[in-house]
Amino acid sequence: MILAIDQGTTGTTCLVFDESAQPIGRAYREFRQHFPRPGWVEHDAAEIWEVTRAVALEALDDAGVGGGDLRAIGITNQRETVCVWDRQTGEPLHHALVWQDRRTAQRCDALRSAGHEPLVRTRAGLVLDPYFSATKIEWLLEHVDGLRERAESGRAAFGTIDAWLVFKLTGEHRTDVTNASRTMLYDIRRGDWDDELLSLFGDVPRAALPEVLPSIGEFGTLRGGALGEDHDGVPVSGIAGDQQAALYGQGCLDPGLGKNTYGTGSFVLLNAGDTAPTAPAGLLATVAWGIGNRTIYALEAAIFITGAGVQWLRDGLGIIEAAAETEQLAGSLDSNDGVYFVPALTGLGSPHWDPYARGTIVGLTRGSTRAHLARATLEAIAFQTVDAVQAMEAASGQPLEELRADGGATVNRWLMQFQADVLGAPVAVAELTETTALGAALLAGVGIGAWTQADVARRDGEGARYEPRIGADERDALISQWRRAVERAGDWARE
Repeated sequence: MILAIDQGTTGTTCLVFDESAQPIGRAYREFRQHFPRPGWVEHDAAEIWEVTRAVALEALDDAGVGGGDLRAIGITNQRETVCVWDRQTGEPLHHALVWQDRRTAQRCDALRSAGHEPLVRTRAGLVLDPYFSATKIEWLLEHVDGLRERAESGRAAFGTIDAWLVFKLTGEHRTDVTNASRTMLYDIRRGDWDDELLSLFGDVPRAALPEVLPSIGEFGTLRGGALGEDHDGVPVSGIAGDQQAALYGQGCLDPGLGKNTYGTGSFVLLNAGDTAPTAPAGLLATVAWGIGNRTIYALEAAIFITGAGVQWLRDGLGIIEAAAETEQLAGSLDSNDGVYFVPALTGLGSPHWDPYARGTIVGLTRGSTRAHLARATLEAIAFQTVDAVQAMEAASGQPLEELRADGGATVNRWLMQFQADVLGAPVAVAELTETTALGAALLAGVGIGAWTQADVARRDGEGARYEPRIGADERDALISQWRRAVERAGDWARE
């Protein structure tokens, strides 16, 4: 049996998979979100570890896993979020800075104005945006007393969430190539931390960064009863950032295959093969996964707020009690009645890359209801995916034939049908919504020789299929109005 730890932005999910890669145990818990200032988003890394450990033990118990039954652990994680901790005590030295955090937007502007974005695009495949890890690390080095000295001496350790969990589970300070490729400090072609980028972002000490390994292989073994003494010695044998894990779990192992994962944000990835692509404007080049000496790359479009928009309806506005209500509310209307919501609550990602955009609702009248807001939120998820896909189509010159979809929002049938309608292409929904966790389990299973790459490629994981039902004129009119709304949201928060 294999334990998959899926450490997400709002909670941790753990699944246990059997030898047929079928889930036989699961557990989930949310944890607190911290918003110390507008645009700032933090997590308590210690709480993340406590929740993750508890959920892992619950999933193992749910599956009836005893000592000796667990063969391997796979980890997938929210990417770009930065943790910093003391190697000796194992305690965090500051709250984790989350990928949604915008506090370094002006620093990114300054670096861009100084002409540094071409270097970042060429080496890291990314854009200068506070989304990525480098300016978060720089901010911590500047604002946490004594941190730079600890980091230079090797006592303080930086890492993305996967590295933090590996440290707590095994005592090792290691990450995988997919997570390293999201830091803006890693040369994706050369496969190493880049000295010029380390210097650019405030002289980040190499001694404080984790060792980078392929996505498949041993990262360390459980120790000290991290998941109970019965499981000490079990290897962590597969790691990938959540979107790369979902690409793997969807079986997109060949160039040209792509998927969208609907989570807190949404991420469209296209397998680009074993040559690092030159990312066109609005898109990212990233590492899909590493196997031995071979690195596979992907083109990516990152959408910051999708499921988090529904969460805002529930927690911020209080107009729904559960995300599932949005399906009925959206379907209760014959149209959107001209109401559009641009969920730029933490700026806009691909293809706009506007950290100063802010959430905007247009088209409201006295007749607008909570159903209109619910529908507009679901429509925004689909429209943002269209923007991302069309940027990829323009870059590749190839029309999308099919979108493979996974993640929690795929259970919303109204959304999936609307997604197919505005894409003008079929949407194939994964049978297992937790494809991210499946990808982590498959990586770990290949890592211990339980499965092969060919086994992963042969999996048939389609659970539902949605075909477009509207014509091109209606589709174009909807998209045109959406883009008018996006224009109004842009650059709002710039001082």
